[in-house]
Amino acid sequence: SGCPNDCVAAVARADQSMIGVWKDDIRIDQSAVKAYAGGELKPRGGASPYAKLDVKADVTDLCPTGCMSWDGKKLKIDNKNCNHCMHCINLMPMALKPGTERGCTILLGSHAPILEGAQMSWVIVPFMPLEPPYDDLKELTRNITEWWAENGKTRERVGELILRLGMRTFLEAVGLPPIPQSVIRARANPFFFWHQADFDAEAAGRKYYTTK
Repeated sequence: SGCPNDCVAAVARADQSMIGVWKDDIRIDQSAVKAYAGGELKPRGGASPYAKLDVKADVTDLCPTGCMSWDGKKLKIDNKNCNHCMHCINLMPMALKPGTERGCTILLGSHAPILEGAQMSWVIVPFMPLEPPYDDLKELTRNITEWWAENGKTRERVGELILRLGMRTFLEAVGLPPIPQSVIRARANPFFFWHQADFDAEAAGRKYYTTK
């Protein structure tokens, strides 16, 4: 998908999906925001039931993370808390535009396999810059394909394979760091599993908390 609207529903339909996203701040045209508030510009380019846009009620109050505010004169966005839902940009496309530092979010594992049933994708890379010749993307896709080809069973999709062997095993195999965006639900297993690399950090000078 070209933007986070994901009109083709790749997040639910593709084994591996790439969704266009930006990393910097949303670009704001304050004069255009006032034009929307005054009814001079129509929401969604005229494809909206709103005769006049109430910026507070229709835009800022509906922001899922509450990162926007409107005082009647100026629209402010706390971009660090923006989750790129596209609601504000969709309503006011002449006033708000995606940032210029662009790339893609890579997701993996969706589809409706027989054994597990329908499942959504995991975010495995929140942001990857895309510049020719796209070596990082090619390398990641190659690593995923090789891991699936080596470990997958007959007719087993990559999402089922991750469920069977675990996200930790997958991330280690393809060389990706674990990130909060990959967590579907809080862990229920009270036991921790350690690797030798976790203890090797002590030799590098890390200090651990002790009760002594």
